[in-house]
Amino acid sequence: MSLEAAAAQRRHSHAFDTGNAGAERAARRAMWLTLAMMVVEISGGWWFNSMAVLADGWHMSSHALALGLSAFAYACARRYAGDGRFAFGTWKIEILGGYTSAILLLVVAGLMAFQSVERLITPSPIHYREAIAIAVVGLAVNLLCAWWLRDHDHGHDHGHHHGDAHDHDHDHGHHHHHHDLNQRSAYLHVIADAATSVLAIVALLGGMYLGARWLDPVMGLAGAVLVTVWAWGLLRSSGRVLLDAEMDAPVVEEVREVIEQGDVRARISDLHVWKVGRGKFACVVSLVTDSPLGADDFRAMLAIHEELVHVTVEVHRLPAG
Repeated sequence: MSLEAAAAQRRHSHAFDTGNAGAERAARRAMWLTLAMMVVEISGGWWFNSMAVLADGWHMSSHALALGLSAFAYACARRYAGDGRFAFGTWKIEILGGYTSAILLLVVAGLMAFQSVERLITPSPIHYREAIAIAVVGLAVNLLCAWWLRDHDHGHDHGHHHGDAHDHDHDHGHHHHHHDLNQRSAYLHVIADAATSVLAIVALLGGMYLGARWLDPVMGLAGAVLVTVWAWGLLRSSGRVLLDAEMDAPVVEEVREVIEQGDVRARISDLHVWKVGRGKFACVVSLVTDSPLGADDFRAMLAIHEELVHVTVEVHRLPAG
């Protein structure tokens, strides 16, 4: 095989995930529907003099912004997919969108907590029936958006059967969760809004039938805690990818097993693994060995792991004798 053909084959085999057309369409649809519901809630809250509904409308505006951010991230990843400046593709644009959305979720949680404490201190009259009706419609909108944004990719199993140069079979079973963190961020925004709508409905019903006006701000505080937990999980997941903090991923130990625990006498002196796509990793490994095997031989051994899409191997020979 010529050098040009080999390079072309490597470029093809190292094609990284870029964009998610279905998730991008869903994010756009959810954004427009959320914007429409935002206008309804803000208008209804003003018309019926309901601070609860008005606050929820402004709260929904932040989710519309986040959904727009998710769609924008997909569009940028798709637009710059062929840009040679991105060494490993544009997938991390989507991760950056998810990370930013997580920060927005934390801001929303803070605003929810602030407004709830404010209502506890200075309660205001609520038009319960109108507020409940608008909250129910808002919940329906959130559930529809969540249905659009649901993630079908719940992971899949890979089974590998590999015979090495010494006729030893090595079976591997992997279970990987290839989540789209940008889609997950959009999904969490609408789920957070749905959860706060449910809590608002419960609080409004309690206030209307039991006279427990304090339920509204208390439920708001509970919703703020719930949103904070979700946002923190998303922030950690996306931040981990952006910072290349993947050296505790299962694939790292699998690389060590292939090189250091086989029949070939080799020891890893330096190893770097980081994520470059959904369920895809790049790997740079330096090893010391006294065997005659070369870098291509070790790359072939690591090829058993399909999630390793870009592998660089540096071999250092031990002195003879």
